Amino acid sequence: MSSLSRELVFLILQFLDEEKFRESVHKLEKESGFFFNMKYFEEIVQAGEWEEVEKYLSGFTKVDDNRYSMKIFFEIRKQKYLEALDGQDKAKAVEILVNDLKVFSTFNEELYKEITQLLTLSNFRENEQLSKYGDTKTARNIMLIELKKLIEANPLFRDKLAFPSLKSSRLRTLINQSLNWQHQLCKNPRPNPDIKTLFTDHTCTPPNGPLASAAVNLSVPPVAKPAPYPALGPHAPFPPTAAAANANALPGSALAGWMANASASSSVQAAVVTASSIPITQNQAISIMKRPRTPPTASGMVDYQNPDHEQLMKRLRPAQSVEEVTYPISRPQASWSPDDLPKTVAFTVHQGSAITSMDFHPVHLTVLLVGCANGEITLWELGSKENRVSKAFRVWDMPSHSLPFQAAVSKVAWSPDGNFVGAAFAKHLIHLYAFHGANDLRQQVEIDAHAGAVNDLAFAYPNKHLCVVTCGEDKLIKVWDLSGNKLFSFEGHEAAVYSVCPHHKENIQFIFSTAIDGKIKAWLYDKMGSRVDYDAPGRWCTTMLYSADGTRLFSCGTSKEGETFLVEWNESEGAIKRTYTGLRKKSIGVVAQFDTTRNHFLAVGEDSQIKFWDMDNDNILTYTEAEGGLPSFPRLKFNKEGTLLAVNTADNGFKILANSVGLRYLKVNEAPSFEALRTPIESAAVKVSGSSAIANASAVNCKVERSSPVRPSPILNGVDPMIRSIEKPRTVEEAVDKAKPWQLAEILDPAHCRLVTMPDTTDTSSKVVRLLYTNSGVGLLALGANGVQKLWKWARNEQNPGGKATASVAPQHWQPSSGLLMNNDVSGGKIEEAVPCIALSKNDSYVMSACGGKISLFNMMTFKVMTTFMAPPPASTFLAFHPQDNNIIAIGMEDSTIHIYNVRVDEVKSKLKGHQKRITGLAFSTSLNILVSSGADAQLFLWSIDTWDKRKSVSVQIPSGKAPTGDTRVQFHADQIRLLVVHETQLAIYDASKMDRIWQWIPQDALSAPISYAGYSCNSQLIYASFCDGNVGVFDADTLRLRCRIAASTYLPQADLNGSQAVYPLVIATHPHEPNQLAIGLTDGSVKVLEPTESDGKWGATPPVDNGLLSGRTASSSATSNHMPEQMQR
Repeated sequence: MSSLSRELVFLILQFLDEEKFRESVHKLEKESGFFFNMKYFEEIVQAGEWEEVEKYLSGFTKVDDNRYSMKIFFEIRKQKYLEALDGQDKAKAVEILVNDLKVFSTFNEELYKEITQLLTLSNFRENEQLSKYGDTKTARNIMLIELKKLIEANPLFRDKLAFPSLKSSRLRTLINQSLNWQHQLCKNPRPNPDIKTLFTDHTCTPPNGPLASAAVNLSVPPVAKPAPYPALGPHAPFPPTAAAANANALPGSALAGWMANASASSSVQAAVVTASSIPITQNQAISIMKRPRTPPTASGMVDYQNPDHEQLMKRLRPAQSVEEVTYPISRPQASWSPDDLPKTVAFTVHQGSAITSMDFHPVHLTVLLVGCANGEITLWELGSKENRVSKAFRVWDMPSHSLPFQAAVSKVAWSPDGNFVGAAFAKHLIHLYAFHGANDLRQQVEIDAHAGAVNDLAFAYPNKHLCVVTCGEDKLIKVWDLSGNKLFSFEGHEAAVYSVCPHHKENIQFIFSTAIDGKIKAWLYDKMGSRVDYDAPGRWCTTMLYSADGTRLFSCGTSKEGETFLVEWNESEGAIKRTYTGLRKKSIGVVAQFDTTRNHFLAVGEDSQIKFWDMDNDNILTYTEAEGGLPSFPRLKFNKEGTLLAVNTADNGFKILANSVGLRYLKVNEAPSFEALRTPIESAAVKVSGSSAIANASAVNCKVERSSPVRPSPILNGVDPMIRSIEKPRTVEEAVDKAKPWQLAEILDPAHCRLVTMPDTTDTSSKVVRLLYTNSGVGLLALGANGVQKLWKWARNEQNPGGKATASVAPQHWQPSSGLLMNNDVSGGKIEEAVPCIALSKNDSYVMSACGGKISLFNMMTFKVMTTFMAPPPASTFLAFHPQDNNIIAIGMEDSTIHIYNVRVDEVKSKLKGHQKRITGLAFSTSLNILVSSGADAQLFLWSIDTWDKRKSVSVQIPSGKAPTGDTRVQFHADQIRLLVVHETQLAIYDASKMDRIWQWIPQDALSAPISYAGYSCNSQLIYASFCDGNVGVFDADTLRLRCRIAASTYLPQADLNGSQAVYPLVIATHPHEPNQLAIGLTDGSVKVLEPTESDGKWGATPPVDNGLLSGRTASSSATSNHMPEQMQR
């Protein structure tokens, strides 16, 4: 871009800023990469908007650009990780560790291990290095000091931190000058010209009138912002297109159409059926999957299943599965141009032997793996143009008497995580290497894989374990683990297998394979044989590839006559969807190579050119000869971002082609991925005390390196020691000393929060006894004591564009057009003695409930009862779906037993006995593989999910003078280890791995009434508890310290407060995505949703930090902690 064009961008930035188009300003800053707005960056860092922080940074640098950039991203992700730990959101912390911090593990093994070990601490401040970590705001400010220094030192930010000095409204001034000049050039200039548009040159039209020789001030008025669009009604504004419908077919439909000829007894049909959300027979599976459903876009009841399935649901038994469906989300199409393609030759490298295969590292975008005809594999760092590793071919386990032989490389590939390299050879072997960064490529295993040549190799994740898939001249496809053990061998091709393409759709893992006779077959990881037998176009050698997002399937193959076919497949039909034109007939015996990138482009090498296609257009888009020197049919490979393209040359080398972004990668002075590996870091040991609080924390894979490209500080909170020596920041202690004293928040009237009452809740004769948010967060479902269920839905409109549940907008009482109500069977006895229970399917399609009678399964679209089962006696009192198998339901009963019921076969598989009174709570933990039950006998039982044997029983410790009776409820924390136990006399948190009580809170002071209900917020950082006097308490989930009290006067009118009949919450529901939103169901039949005011944003403040420890850690009047033997506390 020329310097004038660059200056024009600054003028536009100034104009947008003056017109208050803030979002557009920052978007243009990022997209142009010309000006880094440090003030805006500080704002979003201090607000903790981490996604926006990284998105904004991405316009100026990437993680692996240089050591400064990597350090910047490391500090941001480290802070995000610590905040998740500080909020006791271990699930989110693990997600950050694996998805965000894993990229740094290659460079510093010790630091990554230390970070991982923080998961094992109940409070990471127990770590010696983090003992002075203060509040979030202070920690972010300290981090900002370091980030500013790193940004200022980073060469990529040079000349981008200062905005040019401009006079105000400079762009408008230039336009005025232009209009003045145009006016002076008019043949008949008028004295007061009327300028109505900037889209065309100005001219004065009337020919008569006096000339105006003087310059006229033709000011451009400020831009008026457009008015908001009119509301488009309660439903989504745009109906889904047919293309969207096809792109979002049911999970499994990708194979379903291809499998139409599979035998009825084939187990793969059963596997495909399990992807359906409803129980259906095998014969129904294929027909359903050939009619893919369009994912719902409306905010109304179309979130739920289509009534077309009503007839199928009538056959709940015998059924195959009640697995849930999750719909892929259709992505909006971005705009592209040929300029996005990497067509500029950056440089050429001489390899020394003919190149047969190439692959870019999935994370380090400038690291290229190359395989050659002489058997050599080479690792190149393209930033520095250095050959980092070169491995000549040799047999690792060659017997001493054997003669050496040579074998060409047929395929090289990185594993998806970039930790392993696979190489297949033309003579029966494959080699696996472990990649430890820089020039460290270690032998992992050598496998004698096939008889004859190994034609292709790819990595896959069947059963969530990394494996290698190979194929060869022996007509077989084989699957190996990383130790070289053969897991599967697929036989069925009648010719040598040319290529393999492992993939997955939702939970269905499969492999496409092609043979040199043109046959395409598909396999699941079992022993049931091929599910597909189709002919590839050309009926010879064909390669299949998916687009980067895994939604579109392509193949490129050549016939024996030399004609090449590049096509897109319709997976649901097993037919060709599009054939691309522009390929020429070739000499016999040559196969064209192709690749895909950015979910938008295809590239094929032929005629000593690289030809490009837009995936959505049959005609060729453009081509490049790459300055000449390419072979007739070049091999090619894109990097993950599509910014670089490697192409082999005719003289045994390769060229790197780049777009503008790729050129920026390559022009960085340092090698981004490896430069600082030459400088070891002395990592300080982090002392970790205490036993693991997270039983499965060791499952995190920590493949790391001892040296770091970014010198991440071993001190996890604060600043790198080197930077700290330059300027000592304000300490945590100083910040805490100046902080305002902590105070309990008290919400006493509606003005102190946001509140909305559900419409049509005037039936005071039926109290609300069960309350659930829909999993999508757009609706609220209440079960009354009379057995009637009500559903409220929030409409998508101008006030609520997301259509999510909110206390700022009133929802609609939703009913189907038939006017049906969801009425439970109440014929089992006296309704006032019934214990209602309810459970909602994961995709909000069905609700299962009971109220003293049979359990009813309702369709949430039609409100019709699809089936009933488990007639009393005994009556059911609690329902819970098995977390890993929706065919299994745990049903607590009135007679104190627990039935493990299999819906598919209509059979009670196990009956668990131990409680003395009715079951009042059930909770599954997949981490501990247990079911915890609670009863009206104040007992807790642990049951093995595998065998349903009793593991342990514990009595809830009832305060002295209180009877050990009343409902006891249980709920697992998000970490699946800590267990919340709720009884009218207490809140308690247990370590479920040992069933040791960690914390206990007993009603006291302003909250002295019996507890009616309690539950975790969606992120498990808060606990909401309701009381029989109408109060609602908000507790810190980590310490059971009270942080906010919501008085009954907040949500009840004065008449109810003074009435003779007490009105209070019987049940609480917490929003599945908004941790500060709760709903309460009251004894008068009403339902209300509460949220903090928008200015507050949360319920009170976290209890204070004292000397690095939460003050709640010591025994206090608020909560007691178990750090002594149980018998001493009694």
